[in-house]
Amino acid sequence: KPLGPYTPVVRAGDFIFVSGQGGMLDGAIVPGGVAAETDQTMRNLAMQLASVGASLSDVVKTTCFLTDMEDFARFNERYAAAFDGHRPARSCVAVQALPAGLLVEVEAVAYKPAK
Repeated sequence: KPLGPYTPVVRAGDFIFVSGQGGMLDGAIVPGGVAAETDQTMRNLAMQLASVGASLSDVVKTTCFLTDMEDFARFNERYAAAFDGHRPARSCVAVQALPAGLLVEVEAVAYKPAK
């Protein structure tokens, strides 16, 4: 469920836009720090993509937000594992804070031709 007034995933022709996903499960942040949050974030991103017939392999661009760049290496490890060799274009920026106290947020653009 979104934390604000937005749609989690939108198809626009052959492109799919996924709003920022965080490491939440059943309305609560998963315990375990940035690694656990990143794993859950990527599962949530994959779930949103699946809801419109796409997958992580269809992602062409992500924008990643971290509240602490000291977490960059741990984040990269888990992010790369989720993409399993696929490497979309990416931006990663530090932010002062994220909704609900999240440490990580990832938004994505995917390309999957509509049938």
